[in-house]
Amino acid sequence: MQIKVLGPVEAKVNGRSVTPTAAKPRQILALLALHAGQVVSVPTLIEELWGDRPPRSARTTLQTYILQLRRLIGDALSASDASEAKEVLVTRYGGYLLDVPAEAVDVHEFERLARAGQQACDVEDFASASRLLRQALEMWRGPAVVDVRPGMPLSIEVVRLEEARLGVLEARIDAELRMGRHKALLSELSVLTVQNPMNENLCAQYMISLFRAGRQWQALDAFKALRNTLIEELGVEPSSRLQGLQHAILTSDPRLDSAETRQLQRLLA
Repeated sequence: MQIKVLGPVEAKVNGRSVTPTAAKPRQILALLALHAGQVVSVPTLIEELWGDRPPRSARTTLQTYILQLRRLIGDALSASDASEAKEVLVTRYGGYLLDVPAEAVDVHEFERLARAGQQACDVEDFASASRLLRQALEMWRGPAVVDVRPGMPLSIEVVRLEEARLGVLEARIDAELRMGRHKALLSELSVLTVQNPMNENLCAQYMISLFRAGRQWQALDAFKALRNTLIEELGVEPSSRLQGLQHAILTSDPRLDSAETRQLQRLLA
């Protein structure tokens, strides 16, 4: 069984789609997939489907949805005489477990590639880091579980995944900055800083890229735009780290032109 949740929810068995069309069974499948190999309790599933106002028939209705999922899986498995659906979607004491290998769910492959990319960053192999982190980001086909209206448990997972995605994106850009690819990053960063107007990391990367491209005034404008947004929205100033970067740009600090890791780390510490 192969399951994708980094985008629209999609599940296949033997190349045949077993993705439920009904909203709530698809919701259950997404939550179970994100916890593949782990028991998801009945109360958690009920909270996911109905929040804090479950109907009296919640447990019975949940069992019906589980049976619908098993029927889809069973129909796809029967053609190859594989194990029964109840051995894939397993009933455990107090809950249900989707018994598939971690690598069968795209989230886990994303996380594996992200870890490998970070390890490459740690040893300053930035070419490998860029390649691995790009591969991790290519696992995404849109926002996580974009075709599901999530309840609280699934919403928490979606926020976690989106934060992880942003962290991988920032790490990939950082690796490419250290490889001297600032000009190639400018257009991407110009969009990202508009989409994330209070993200200091992206702003710092954009400021450095602009400065290295000979656009000092635009780098200072980027800082000003972020500062104005932070003051208007939160009533706070940019961090001392970003203010230090602004000062370095104002004084044309020679370390800004260096892709050497330690020089840049001192500026952004």
